[in-house]
Amino acid sequence: MLDTLPDRLSLARQQQLTHVDFLELVLADEVARRENTSAGLRARAAGLDPSMRLDTWEETGAVRYDRQLWNELVSLRFLDGPHGALVLGAVGVGKTHLATALGHIAVRRRRSVHMARADKLFKRLKAARLDNSLDAEIRKLAAVELLIIDDFALKRLDATETTDFYELCVERHQKASTVITSNRDASEWLAMMDDPLLAQSAVDRLTSTCHELVVEGESYRQRQRPRASGGDHA
Repeated sequence: MLDTLPDRLSLARQQQLTHVDFLELVLADEVARRENTSAGLRARAAGLDPSMRLDTWEETGAVRYDRQLWNELVSLRFLDGPHGALVLGAVGVGKTHLATALGHIAVRRRRSVHMARADKLFKRLKAARLDNSLDAEIRKLAAVELLIIDDFALKRLDATETTDFYELCVERHQKASTVITSNRDASEWLAMMDDPLLAQSAVDRLTSTCHELVVEGESYRQRQRPRASGGDHA
């Protein structure tokens, strides 16, 4: 409230606001401040990168994707299906940023969200096996309204990881929404998993309820590289 008070006092003088109008304005600022703080804490707890929001996404022709589908995903109507989304494309095109942005929007709307990189998620589930808490961990992940798995199938899944992925897909199928980013098409995932039968069953459940957003174009990270200023250099 103190941060915005000088500006609000100046505005009140300029517009000759009544005491009631001024008080409403200041209280609205305080409500917005508290909501922003709360959303930031929830986003951090969900594992969301604070810098990867919709308002920080660089909209450019260097990257191509289905804008109509993206707008539909941003509406979060897919959470009510519940449906999911596969965000697919080459390395560096911005898949993680887009998926994280969906997470931030969901957090703002007070939906439960959890985001994790695939390798870290599977390590966590393996650790849960060691202390006999795997069932509880799977239940916790199954209960999240929006689960975002980043960089799936970047490397081959062993037998345990394949089983855990299958269990997650079964527990969340038609109950909650899952967003997965990958630089491989879903049809390539089968070859990246140790057990073909479990892999087929998991992928079939997942893809049957998922939108597919394919991102193409120049590497987003390469576009963020600092550019030399000034004239030509030898």
